[in-house]
Amino acid sequence: MHINLKVRPMDKNRTYRIAVASGKGGTGKTLVATNLADMWSVDRELLLVDLDVEEPNDALFLSVVPEPAQTQFKMIPEWNSDRCTLCDICTEVCNFNAIARMGEYIIVFEELCHSCYACSGLCPTDALPMKPRRMGELQIAKREQFYFIEGRLDIGQEQAVPMIRKVIQTVDKRQDIPDLQLFDCPPGTSCPVVNAVHTADLVILVTEPTAFGLNDLQLAVETMRSMNKEMGVVINRDGIGDDAVQRWCDASGIEVIATIPYDSQLAYAYAKGKLSWKTNSRLREALEEIIAYVSEKMKTHV
Repeated sequence: MHINLKVRPMDKNRTYRIAVASGKGGTGKTLVATNLADMWSVDRELLLVDLDVEEPNDALFLSVVPEPAQTQFKMIPEWNSDRCTLCDICTEVCNFNAIARMGEYIIVFEELCHSCYACSGLCPTDALPMKPRRMGELQIAKREQFYFIEGRLDIGQEQAVPMIRKVIQTVDKRQDIPDLQLFDCPPGTSCPVVNAVHTADLVILVTEPTAFGLNDLQLAVETMRSMNKEMGVVINRDGIGDDAVQRWCDASGIEVIATIPYDSQLAYAYAKGKLSWKTNSRLREALEEIIAYVSEKMKTHV
């Protein structure tokens, strides 16, 4: 089945991207992203993108039928011994130790390659042409005003960044998807997160009121500030710990957009793969606060 995504041309100058991220896993990032996207799509067209490509699970909560999966490839250098003069330029320019010389042989470690093209582009004899290697799949789905794109890395693939970049490139190239875009990012503060939030206009950091939650939130905030990203915080499972996260955000000048109280029924529904914004009033109120906050930000977006 082919899904027609053509609704209206997207004005690239008015596109607004919200990245939902977290300093640590298990804070409720996907809970916020999926329920927020589903609830907001009732009133307007919206695109949800699952960029947690190593373990994407947004689709488990969504009633969407995807198009057939599109195989995605990354480019890896392939050594041509007939052309190589063993000049060692490739081993010197690779910042990731993906290329090594062993006697009269050049070894390419595909798991370490970042597809930067430095070795291939600088080789004076074109002895390292870039060749496609499968890395995963991309799927697109639509339900009324709700649009969904998922990247899924193949089992055994070492790097998430090339797949994340490929998914974002797909979003950038399409002219037939909504201009309000929600990116569900991988957890943490490493390269996958940096690449996932790179084009975001606003970052929503989901945390929890625990010592671990505060520590990893501080790391995430430091990362976002180094990237000059505008951000706000959502505190999930409020009530299980203390108010240290709230106090730190207040002292650091970071707005707490909303709090989601701890609710065992909400956790039970999430474990069952169910969206809860229609049945859980406290979650719905928190999502309404997030929508109001983002809507104000969008008014001043150029």
